[in-house]
Amino acid sequence: MRYWCMAFVLLYLVVEIVALVALGSVIGLGWTLLVLLAGSILGLWLARREGLRAAQALADAVGNRRVPTAEVTDGMLVAAGGVLLFVPGLVTDLAGLLLLLPPTRSLVRRRLVSAAERRAPGLRTARIRSQGPVVDGDVVDEPAPSDGHLVIESRVVPGPGEAR
Repeated sequence: MRYWCMAFVLLYLVVEIVALVALGSVIGLGWTLLVLLAGSILGLWLARREGLRAAQALADAVGNRRVPTAEVTDGMLVAAGGVLLFVPGLVTDLAGLLLLLPPTRSLVRRRLVSAAERRAPGLRTARIRSQGPVVDGDVVDEPAPSDGHLVIESRVVPGPGEAR
C-alpha cells in the first residue's frame, strides 16, 4: 500500500512538471505564471458560485420533499473541484476547473452514478424509487372489525403546485 501511494505521488509530480515545462516552453515563464494565477482566481470564483448553487439546489430538493441524489453528488463534485484547485499544479487546476463547470460535472456525475449502480445494483432500484411520489401516512393499531372486513380511511393531500 505504501509503495502504491509513493508511486502515485511520483507520477503526479512528473505529470505536473512535464505540463509546466511544456507550457512554459511554448508561451514563456511569465505567461505560464499568469495562467496559473488566472486559473486559481477563476477557479476560486467558480467554486464559490457553484458551491452556493449546489447548496441552494439541495435546500430546494429537501424543501420539495425529493431525495436529493443529484444535488448531493453535485455538491461532492464541486468540493472535489475546489480541493483540486488548492493542490498546486497546472493539471490539477485544469481538472478542478472542469469539475466546477456544470456541463462537465453532469457528465462526470452520470458516469459516477452508473459505475456505482453497476457495483451495487440496489442503488439503481433506490434511485428509481426515489423519483416517485412521496405518500405520507400514519400507522394506527386498532382492533380488526368483528365482521372481518378491513377498512382503510384516507384523505388525498395535494402535492406542491397542485390546487386544493
